[in-house]
Amino acid sequence: MTPSSKPMLQLSHVGMTFATRRGPFVALRDISLEVQRGEFVTLIGHSGCGKSTLLNLVAGLTTPTAGVLLLDDRELKGPGPDRGVVFQNHSLLPWLSCLDNVHLAVERVFGEREGKARLRERSLAALELVGMGHAVAKRPHEISGGMKQRVGIARALAMEPKMLLMDEPFGALDALTRARLQDELMKIVAATGATVLMVTHDVDEAVLLSDRIVMMTNGPAATIGEVLRVDLPQPRNRVEVVEDRAYAQYRKAVLDFLYMRHSHVERAA
Repeated sequence: MTPSSKPMLQLSHVGMTFATRRGPFVALRDISLEVQRGEFVTLIGHSGCGKSTLLNLVAGLTTPTAGVLLLDDRELKGPGPDRGVVFQNHSLLPWLSCLDNVHLAVERVFGEREGKARLRERSLAALELVGMGHAVAKRPHEISGGMKQRVGIARALAMEPKMLLMDEPFGALDALTRARLQDELMKIVAATGATVLMVTHDVDEAVLLSDRIVMMTNGPAATIGEVLRVDLPQPRNRVEVVEDRAYAQYRKAVLDFLYMRHSHVERAA
């Protein structure tokens, strides 16, 4: 992390209320948060606490009903190439190759001012960055789920966004593939200096990847309960980190917040 005096992302008293048949539903209330340049921040909390809603607000996919969101000192109004988004579902176009899926994003952002050769170069470089240079001609059905997510990350990074937004990008993967992609993501972030805001349900993932963990209270009317700074050495090695006494303390702090002070009680419909 390379913080600067001016945050990359600023959320000031953000709220989100949805109109429903039963009346207004307050999903989020009074969210204030700053994310520094080069910082990796995760959002964690129980189902229904508004993590994805908050990420969608930053992505510009929905508009807040209260408060202001600023990216690099400019108010966010709708989606844009300054934010690369990676969802749990890779969202690749099945009839296009891996290269062409990335090229679509590159062409949208740089097509008006760069030639075809440079656009292809950008697309290939992004695939190489995520270890998918060998699969440029393959289509999504020809590669594994983990590889699809790598292509999705490549597509987001190829746009050279100011911020990378990730909504449980590894949630549908098996444990081994998930661990490998977490390691790859740490390398990519270190290489690019990316600013990342990620939603996760996984406590270990949050502690391993994050500079700070934002813990959300239960919904409805969810807000930020606590923010935990993770002061573990960078770059992080998975085996070394989990043996660090501080790692166990950070993990315990998150578990204590989620399951002792904000335990989620399932109610029958």
